[in-house]
Amino acid sequence: MTVPIAHSLSLDHLVISARTLEEGVQYVADTLGVAPAGGGAHPLMRTHNRLLGLWGGVYLEVIAIDPLAPAAADGKTARPRLFALDDPATHARLENGPYLSHWVARVERPKRLATWQAQYPQRIAPIVAMTRGDFTWGLSVPDDGSFPAWQGAGDGVLPSLIQWDSPRHPSAVLAPANLALKALRAVHPRADVIGEQLRWLGAAHLVDVQPGDGAAALVAEFETPEGPRTLA
Repeated sequence: MTVPIAHSLSLDHLVISARTLEEGVQYVADTLGVAPAGGGAHPLMRTHNRLLGLWGGVYLEVIAIDPLAPAAADGKTARPRLFALDDPATHARLENGPYLSHWVARVERPKRLATWQAQYPQRIAPIVAMTRGDFTWGLSVPDDGSFPAWQGAGDGVLPSLIQWDSPRHPSAVLAPANLALKALRAVHPRADVIGEQLRWLGAAHLVDVQPGDGAAALVAEFETPEGPRTLA
């Protein structure tokens, strides 16, 4: 028996994976008409990012492997990077260009993400404490760096979970870009399993998941000053 979660989650941000930040920024600029600019490095994950603010307290993240990051910190074995960035399949896909790989849902207080994960470790990946500049947060990250999954299904369509410890959200310090996310859609060959986990999380209202015979995919639809635009 599974226990339904009483509190719905909020959309925190979308993730564009790229071989380099330059490629990812150019993809977003070409598609939406605005280039991501803010961001920084994640030393623990050996990645770096650029951010673009959207309406409604949501933002877009372009993320890539940081070529200047050391192989490991303090002589320790480096942990796998998040969002499957070390996966050979991800590397192969990125040869064709940046793409919308993932999304992140926010857990609001008073619910504590770490406590929730400890209660349901089979449902929620371990929570990793992360920092970037003045921002601190906890993020659900599988130990192998893969995307969250339930019963073997995930592929970026199930969200990572985030809880911010900083008093400000990144969207509050990003320049407004006059872009509105209108819809987040996905196709997945195991849409029923994905839907079950989304409902359990309280996130089914954030993404429209439909069954499909091919590979899993995400599509984000935006309203821009130049009209509708799509990131995929």
